[in-house]
Amino acid sequence: MSENGVAREAMEYDVVIVGAGPSGLAAGIRLKQLAEEQGAEINVCILEKGSEVGAHILSGAVLDPRALNELLPDWKKRGAPLKTPVTEDRFFMLSEEGGFKVPNLMLPNCFMNHGNYIISLGNLCRWLAERAEALGVEIYPGFAAAEVLYNDQAQVYGVATGDMGVGLDGEQTASYTPGIELHARYTLFAEGCRGSLGKQLIGKFGLRDHVDPPSYGIGIKELWEIDPTRHTPGLVMHTAGWPLDRSTYGGSFLYHFDDNLVSIGFVVGLDYKNPYLSPYEEFQRYKHHSKVKGFLEGGQRIAYGARAIYSGGLQALPKLAFPGGCLVGDNAGMLNAPRIKGTHTSMKSGMLAAEAAFDAITGGRSHDELSAYPAAFDKSWVRDELYRARNFKPLMKKGLFTGSFLFGVDQNVFRGKAPWTLRATKPDHEAIEPKEDHSPIAYPKPDGVLSFDRLTNVSFSATNHEENQPVHLVLKDADIAIRHNLAKYDAPEQRYCPAGVYEIVREDDGSNPRLQINAQNCVHCKTCDIKDPTQNINWVVPEGGGGPNYPNM
Repeated sequence: MSENGVAREAMEYDVVIVGAGPSGLAAGIRLKQLAEEQGAEINVCILEKGSEVGAHILSGAVLDPRALNELLPDWKKRGAPLKTPVTEDRFFMLSEEGGFKVPNLMLPNCFMNHGNYIISLGNLCRWLAERAEALGVEIYPGFAAAEVLYNDQAQVYGVATGDMGVGLDGEQTASYTPGIELHARYTLFAEGCRGSLGKQLIGKFGLRDHVDPPSYGIGIKELWEIDPTRHTPGLVMHTAGWPLDRSTYGGSFLYHFDDNLVSIGFVVGLDYKNPYLSPYEEFQRYKHHSKVKGFLEGGQRIAYGARAIYSGGLQALPKLAFPGGCLVGDNAGMLNAPRIKGTHTSMKSGMLAAEAAFDAITGGRSHDELSAYPAAFDKSWVRDELYRARNFKPLMKKGLFTGSFLFGVDQNVFRGKAPWTLRATKPDHEAIEPKEDHSPIAYPKPDGVLSFDRLTNVSFSATNHEENQPVHLVLKDADIAIRHNLAKYDAPEQRYCPAGVYEIVREDDGSNPRLQINAQNCVHCKTCDIKDPTQNINWVVPEGGGGPNYPNM
């Protein structure tokens, strides 16, 4: 039964996967491979909230092909879109006027990219979706999983998609269609970073009990087509330092790949303190640095987007399995923060979950806890890799130079296996400090050539939402935005959102401030859900198919 009291159609599957990203697609492929190998029948469905597979996928991206090699060893013969091997690594420490290149011999091995590929992760997901469908996986883009279904024993037995055609006032319109229930023996939640259903499951089953609070960053990216004379296929460049201060975690990436394309982006840790900081504006001024602008001059930006990035490390990983399902990929937090890579680890987690689910189903089980999945994870190379990286973010909280030096010792002396594990003590939203402790930041105006205003850039994300639908950014208490956030922090939601969703509007005389939510601009980055100081904003899925439509991000 839907929230509007209308009976919903139900469909039955062995496994339902929420999210057609790398982990969800790898899980679907692995399930069908096992069924083919063992002559078994297994029905698999993948729901994807984007308008098509890849529409909501955004990453740098430099791909470590380890998991892909295991899943589809003949990927080269099959034409996987991995065309640009990394040929050179450069790492710069920037100051406002210049900076210096860190010799590669001084960089930890985890910062090096020999054997990796610069790719469009969206295009890789589209290719993986074709492989999955060829094996018999049913994929339904444009359908957002909006509700977890539980049986009388509090076990997950599937999900329901959101109702379509509900108006802004919550009433049914002429185009109303109730959601569909998808029942499964096991449900894999592969929603990506800060998944809305994953967040609910973590709370219901206490999956974060006895682990560190999670930590996140926001990654903001543009895709550029540049002058061929400035293009160096295979070049991977990272920077740290300016424009951020030494106490704020963050850095940039610039990757040269196919057809004179450059992926350029900026990551800011969401544990920053200054309420006046704008990750978007930091990215825009970064592009004017002398080490960067030379690549872009004469080129054109062709796409834009943003997303949250998990960076909490192994010590913040939640419990992976619960009755009837499990968390996979970045929904669990599989990203290796110092490598800025999570595709290979996410894919492998999906494969491990698929193997556990397949064994359970062929053994006649349903809806119980897939304990074999976390057990396999604990013995896998994924856990070993995340273990070696576990101290990165806690060390970087000590400041750029101190943290970098100590992490170098952690990696080069102890090889990531130091006899201690550093812990986090508070979530990102508690790090922000009152406005009285900081000064406003005077960001330069965009020039329209290298730097752009937010709303212009949002138009390059092809973001679209049906305007007559309930707002998917839900305030628990509308008064808090003014009474607390504006009064104490000068409404940081105006600045941490990279899409201009949150705006303080006033009367002509400056009185009666209120928070206006421009939900149609939302690029689904989830930053507001993470960084809001009082956790007053709850990001839920909009109507299926809404959001960005990234072409090849």
